[in-house]
Amino acid sequence: MTKDEALRKARELGVDIVEIVPKAVPPVAKLIEFSKFKYQQQQKEQDEKKKAKISEIKELRMTPVMAQGDFDVRMKKARKYLEDGDKVRLVVKFQGRQIARKDLGERIIRRAVEQLADCSQMEIQPKLMGKLLMMQLTPVKKKKAPQAQTQQDSLPASKQTEE
Repeated sequence: MTKDEALRKARELGVDIVEIVPKAVPPVAKLIEFSKFKYQQQQKEQDEKKKAKISEIKELRMTPVMAQGDFDVRMKKARKYLEDGDKVRLVVKFQGRQIARKDLGERIIRRAVEQLADCSQMEIQPKLMGKLLMMQLTPVKKKKAPQAQTQQDSLPASKQTEE
């Protein structure tokens, strides 16, 4: 339909011509009331905002001399947060004279990084801010193995050597 025909038809119907895809050849337009079109656009944007996941930063506090059980509980929570797509900030708080033994805090942070290495990567390196040793981890999306490779792995060893 030509531009003149579209304008004439829009006047007859009492609606507007709204350009939907301007970069297409020829451009795509729609006969619709402009206010209705704007309302539909707003609804689409609101739906997209609802569906978008906002990642939060979850903070887990630890001490340089903490029991293994307490450490394990915090690592379980950190793993859960990372799997949910949230970032995790690990904070080691030094109290009193513990600041003299920074190596204990660094050891706790190192153990945490080792345990969470499969589901996270370090976003902010450990740094000392006053009496707090902080670092931040971000979740890593796991890549799926190609199916051709997994099928080859499932073949018996004798058939793999024949190929």
